Amino acid sequence: MGRYPLRKEDVVESFIRSSGPGGQNVNKLASCVTLWHRPTGIRIKCQVHRSQLQNRQEAWRLLQETIDEKYAQELRALTQRKEKIRRQNRRRSLSAKERMLETKRKQAMKKINRQKRAYEKE
Repeated sequence: MGRYPLRKEDVVESFIRSSGPGGQNVNKLASCVTLWHRPTGIRIKCQVHRSQLQNRQEAWRLLQETIDEKYAQELRALTQRKEKIRRQNRRRSLSAKERMLETKRKQAMKKINRQKRAYEKE
């Protein structure tokens, strides 16, 4: 899977205080990192580690993975749509065409038989 190019200009990075265990370090330092990728609207928040630097690296890695997965999904959906159109436009095989025509003949006979019965009752 190809990596989507991640530009730093497209990402808003902010640091806030973490919550949870960590003691004085968590209460005094802004070790939680949030990243917002503007073009896709994806937001990532990371407060796994006590260190801001480690959280920042982890957040960027998670953002890259999330964006790659999003674009991979879009690519799969596009491929599926193209494949479906290709299948729909494909010519029928001779046997499939004969089966379809036979089914149509049977349905037509049913309708004709119904009309005769309706006519006879009146």
